[in-house]
Amino acid sequence: MANIEEGGFGRNNEESASFWTSTEFVQITQKMIAELIGTYFLVFVGCGTVALNKINEGSITFPGVCVAFGLTVMIMVYSVGHISGAHLNPAVTITFALFRHFPFKQVPLYIVSQLIGSILASGTLYLLLDLKAEAFFGTSPAGSNLQSLIMEFIASFLLMFVISGVATDNRSIGELAGIAIGMTILVGILVAGTISGGSLNPARSLGPAIVMNQYKSIWVYMIGPLLGTMAGGFTYNLIRFTEKPLREITKSSTFLKSYSRKPSDAASTRNFS
Repeated sequence: MANIEEGGFGRNNEESASFWTSTEFVQITQKMIAELIGTYFLVFVGCGTVALNKINEGSITFPGVCVAFGLTVMIMVYSVGHISGAHLNPAVTITFALFRHFPFKQVPLYIVSQLIGSILASGTLYLLLDLKAEAFFGTSPAGSNLQSLIMEFIASFLLMFVISGVATDNRSIGELAGIAIGMTILVGILVAGTISGGSLNPARSLGPAIVMNQYKSIWVYMIGPLLGTMAGGFTYNLIRFTEKPLREITKSSTFLKSYSRKPSDAASTRNFS
């Protein structure tokens, strides 16, 4: 009995050790670090311009803030897109998984990495700039919650529609993905910013809210982007079919599965955000 137990214990140790040194573990760790760093700089640069614009009485200007967010996303797509897919956004990660462009088992790891990156960046800004409550660099509705929810939905719909086109469709020009997505972020914030603050990203809103302890209408920035990205992803996958009539595509109970590819690593499927 002792020999059997020792043998079993030894095998378990070997299996555990092999996992921690396996290629799979190394790859997912690299992806998590890439998502953390990408989200960190998205929040640090983007939200940093928001804070500095308030501190310096609008010297950066609202369009300048939009450009900062758009350029940062574009830079991160080209920097870490080939490693993690550069989601940088929990809503994008969840939507990719729902439409089978990303493995579900990696979703929690990506979301945790994105949230940690956002919180760390927000903490850095808070300490560096010695911010007061009036210089809050998160998002809060300028209008009603309903207006902000609808605006977040529409802007996030556009974002995911574009991402689906440039990152999941082999007919697109992949080299231009970063530019297309960055410009979409810029335009989305430009349109939504004066109403909802232009989040389009739960992590971008949650990090500053946690650090500065301001949770006003935070649910808007969780639900709006998630529903918007899901709708945008669904719509693109609906119209991407070009070989069959729509009635043949939608009449089957396996409609949602008919266009889906087998989940694979984020980097290999060009999943950018």
